[in-house]
Amino acid sequence: MTVWDDLVGQEKVSEQLDAAARDADAFVTAATNGTPPPEASKMTHAWLFTGPPGAGRNQAARAFAAALQCVSPDRALGGSPGCGFCDGCHTALIGTHADVTTVAAVGTQILADDMRDTVRKSFTSPATGRWQIILVEDAERLNEKSANAVLKAVEEPAPRTVWLLCAPSIEDVLPTIRSRCRHLNLTTPSVDAVADMLVRREGIEPAVAAAAACATQGHVDRARRLATDPAARERRATVLKLPLRVDDVGGCLKAAQELVDAAAEDAKQLAEEVDGKETEEMKAAMGGGQGSRMPRGTAGVMKDLEDKQKRRRTRTQRDSLDLALTDLTAFYRDVLALQFGSRVAIANVDAEDALERLARAGSPESTLRRIDAIGACREALDRNVAPLLAVEAMTLALRAG
Repeated sequence: MTVWDDLVGQEKVSEQLDAAARDADAFVTAATNGTPPPEASKMTHAWLFTGPPGAGRNQAARAFAAALQCVSPDRALGGSPGCGFCDGCHTALIGTHADVTTVAAVGTQILADDMRDTVRKSFTSPATGRWQIILVEDAERLNEKSANAVLKAVEEPAPRTVWLLCAPSIEDVLPTIRSRCRHLNLTTPSVDAVADMLVRREGIEPAVAAAAACATQGHVDRARRLATDPAARERRATVLKLPLRVDDVGGCLKAAQELVDAAAEDAKQLAEEVDGKETEEMKAAMGGGQGSRMPRGTAGVMKDLEDKQKRRRTRTQRDSLDLALTDLTAFYRDVLALQFGSRVAIANVDAEDALERLARAGSPESTLRRIDAIGACREALDRNVAPLLAVEAMTLALRAG
């Protein structure tokens, strides 16, 4: 199993990255000997991965990072980098490699404070690996200051540093940054490709895999979660019942409250899993063990950690809400397809009775207005409108049609 096996339906991108990883050896040799890098190489110091949600932008970037750090003995015999088994590949893939730094938005933005140490590290030589790799998972969330810090590092990189930036589209990244990156655009994989991956890699029954892939329309991570997590299937079923619960104002408000509460519960569960461990590790690093007092001068550090965790909880809640809104949009898209007499691309085949009922009860114009109401809710959440107010406005608009 190579590192490219996780890139579902991205054969062209895999070929380009594999070729670049092969040529990267010449860059390492040139940097070590102080000679100019080869001109015709497919390798470069900055990459921009774009594509729709679920296409696998972050997975492609991490697979490339693993291939660049690959230390398989087979490489000396002409083997391809990215074996997937060696220490370099394994640690890069699971996020523990000393020379692969991952940056992700904790809140709605990647702040300059979050990037300062990372940019500084990008100018150092690799500690144990072949490259110093900086992977920015949410490049579209860089604010002005953090983007300028990245720009300076990308303009004048260290000879053995590689920047891997991930964003939904090339327009989401500053022109000055994207002009210095090699761009790779991933496409949404086919439903069949996702279903095949679930069967081969996760051992899912073919019928369950096909249903999950169809319901998520090629979103790899969501399909995997839907196929393997009963709680995820239950949450989706609850969301798909919402259109049938907005017959009156009371039903609208109750449905909105339940949707927001479910998102808050998701955020709380993640916080319980991550925050406690993170806090204990920070206390240990600062010299305060379990039950002992923290040393002087560490209160500010702990306060910064609490603020970071609070921002992460807020983002997790909004991401969970966005996932529900995505399912809701797909539901009304299916209603619209039925209203136009098409059954070819129905995603929510498990909710066909509800789809038929709403298709008969409304018109294509009213369905389009409902889809617009969901989009307006998304925009309100992006503007930091209180989640309950935004969702209540949406459910009332769904009722009005």
